[in-house]
Amino acid sequence: MSRTLLAALVTAAVVVPVSAAARPRIPAPAPAALAPPTRATLDQAYTANRANAAEASRMAAAHGDRTRAAADRAMAAPSRHFLTFDGRGQGLAVEVLGDLAHADRVAVLVPGSDTTLETYGRFRAGAAALQDRLNSLDHRHGTHGTHRSTSRPHTAVIAWLGYETPGTVSTTVLTTGRAEDAAPPLTRFIRELRGVVGEKAHVSLLCHSYGTVVCGRAARGLDVDDIALIGSPGTGADSVSALRTSARIWAARGADDWIVNVPHVHADLFGTTVGFGADPVSPAFGAHVFAAGAGGHSDYFKPGTVSLDNLARIVLGDTSEVSRA
Repeated sequence: MSRTLLAALVTAAVVVPVSAAARPRIPAPAPAALAPPTRATLDQAYTANRANAAEASRMAAAHGDRTRAAADRAMAAPSRHFLTFDGRGQGLAVEVLGDLAHADRVAVLVPGSDTTLETYGRFRAGAAALQDRLNSLDHRHGTHGTHRSTSRPHTAVIAWLGYETPGTVSTTVLTTGRAEDAAPPLTRFIRELRGVVGEKAHVSLLCHSYGTVVCGRAARGLDVDDIALIGSPGTGADSVSALRTSARIWAARGADDWIVNVPHVHADLFGTTVGFGADPVSPAFGAHVFAAGAGGHSDYFKPGTVSLDNLARIVLGDTSEVSRA
């Protein structure tokens, strides 16, 4: 049955037309040429990337693409802080929410399919909700974790759209190809992030949907403390030990998440390996499974949810207060 369903998904992805495939390429400037960031150069990077986004907006508007022009223009706002911006193609963007220069607790969010510059707003909304929750828990309870014993932690959230995500209706979303392409830039980014926040900062990687496949492919080379897999179709690994990482692995799935219907198998179909293997919330996988409430596939970062509370507690190091599934 699993192989039949996977075959049907592949066939549907091949025959269903995707309008974006025929969309004219949107002109945009090359990304700003910047050295890896440091605490001292963060403002310089933010300024350069805002200027690049503003130019991308002008070029998109001249091309007649109002949707992309509006998205780029929003990213050029003075309040936005981007470590990376690339308006070409689907677009790439890495945005900081919070004071990264002084952060000792950092969350990096890795998105799933259909995340582009046009849809970036909903991805950023989740990052903003997490930052708000981190701040509210921090003020309510005071000191968290073990990194600082005499002062409240300083937090930052990073929305990492650092790879070309697959379309939900496509063959790429059923294979590891995009994840394999994304793993090296994610590894490189975490290395550069350590150059800003230092080795003592606690870094959590929060991976959603296809983003969990990306994190699974990159896990071995990532200098992070926690990896949370939410709404995962699988990571490509059969167990936590197969990820070959010293990071603590968490997993959760909302009760109404359709991803539960995705078969957790590998299958060779039409010469391509399809599927991502073991279910990260299964006991055999070996992750720390936490409660995600009754939410659906897009609800993990929704304000007021059990999942958002638990993700915030993981980032803050309040692991004893994380509610288990």
